[in-house]
Amino acid sequence: MLAQLATLLRYRPLVQSLVGRELKARYRGSVLGFLWSFVNPLLLLLTYTIVFTKIIPGLHSARMEPYYLFFFCGILPWTWFSSSLAESAGGLIAGGNLIKKVLFPAEVLPVVTVMANLVHFLLGLPILLAFLAWEGRLRPAALLLPLPLLVQLVFTLGLALGLAALTVHFRDVQNILSHLLHLWFFATPILYLYGEVQGTVRDVLRLNPMSHVIVSYQQMLFDGTFTHGRNLSLAGLVAVVAFALGAFLFDRLRDTFAEGV
Repeated sequence: MLAQLATLLRYRPLVQSLVGRELKARYRGSVLGFLWSFVNPLLLLLTYTIVFTKIIPGLHSARMEPYYLFFFCGILPWTWFSSSLAESAGGLIAGGNLIKKVLFPAEVLPVVTVMANLVHFLLGLPILLAFLAWEGRLRPAALLLPLPLLVQLVFTLGLALGLAALTVHFRDVQNILSHLLHLWFFATPILYLYGEVQGTVRDVLRLNPMSHVIVSYQQMLFDGTFTHGRNLSLAGLVAVVAFALGAFLFDRLRDTFAEGV
């Protein structure tokens, strides 16, 4: 794990350059360009507002009102997480020409994907903060946002490294992952309130690291408090383990990438 961190730090300028290239390529040829990074979350928020206030109102408790903001506090970081994993899974295959270059550090590719999606998350965050302030819900607890963000970053990087390495040899991973992420979404308290879930379902949610990350975002942003520190710390330990395992798997399979892609 330490070797992987050292490699990423050593190639930090390369990561920054590739992230910039990825962001430019995503909006190349569009009229609005990078403005889509702000327009997309704004349109997403507008969609949720219409759906949850006009089409299917009243399907949630009063503690989650305004529901569109509660939902957006969870869906924004989840989009960063799910998009990063889905794109990272095929990242080495898509970058096959780079992988075959002897001196190119393969681990940079999944890291670039995660960091590019992090930029989109950070660009969408001001939209959410603005609406929270409009609704009078923005509190000093929002200053603690770097805590769940760091846990999610480490966890996502670990999974991205492992998935990228496995997909080179098992292309079915991408298809399985799409269904797994769909199930994972419903096993994470984004549509519902974590505190209102009881019994066996709550036990399952407690084992899900992303549950504690999302609840932390919801508390800091939507509730203006933070009482989930212990569970977030445990999720942080899981994130470190996930990163260590992902880095180990990636390093073990590194020599087979050029042939596999």
